[in-house]
Amino acid sequence: MEAGRLEAGCDEAGRGPLAGPVFCAAVILPPDFHHPLLNDSKQMTPRQREELRPIIEAQAVAWAVEEVSASEIDKLNILWASVTGMQRAVLRLDPAPEFLLIDGNKFRPFGRYGFGSYRTVVHGDATFASIAAASVLAKTYRDDFMRQLALEYPQYGWDRNMGYPTAEHIEAIRQYGFTPWHRKSFHVKELEAGLFD
Repeated sequence: MEAGRLEAGCDEAGRGPLAGPVFCAAVILPPDFHHPLLNDSKQMTPRQREELRPIIEAQAVAWAVEEVSASEIDKLNILWASVTGMQRAVLRLDPAPEFLLIDGNKFRPFGRYGFGSYRTVVHGDATFASIAAASVLAKTYRDDFMRQLALEYPQYGWDRNMGYPTAEHIEAIRQYGFTPWHRKSFHVKELEAGLFD
């Protein structure tokens, strides 16, 4: 982190599921922000993430969360859908950041953010607090969304598996077929027998 520079951390949640949007977040933290629980959201318990979310939202200089639908994922592919979602989240930040820290190893220039105004960081959510904070927001907002969706489609167990390809979810697809929330471009070996034709 460069002193005095407004930096936004960006991350996503939900790249691997068979159903539901990918959620992306961008967060600008104050330079003195610290919380002992803050870490890569995958290393935190659901209770810890829920405890941290309102703290991040209250103390961040700016934050935004965006979702990219299953149909957009099918058009763009999951990598570029995730990048698109992070870009959208950044564009909603006020004040606008001067530099972006991106979790992962792929991004693309957009708007005012050309090469040199962002940095990709593999495992960035375990390295930079702003990326970790974005990871917490993306994960908690996505989990909330999938729990709501599970009320409409209880047979898929989305309140438990969050759309990931668990045995329960795969069996439900075999039995009940796809919903409009499923990513049709995601192929799972166990489902190859006719379901994607």
